[in-house]
Amino acid sequence: MSEPRTWMCLICGWIYSEADGDPEHGIPQGTAWADVAMNWTCPECGARKEDFEMVEI
Repeated sequence: MSEPRTWMCLICGWIYSEADGDPEHGIPQGTAWADVAMNWTCPECGARKEDFEMVEI
């Protein structure tokens, strides 16, 4: 498995970390971005998955 990556919402700047997941919204820790459902939305602003970009933190 590769190193966990981070993805940032281009609309509001919220960060999704593969290491942390989003347990409050049903995504367990360690969930790869590719495994996040296409209908998942940003918990901060409701942006779609396609509005996120991989970033180095």
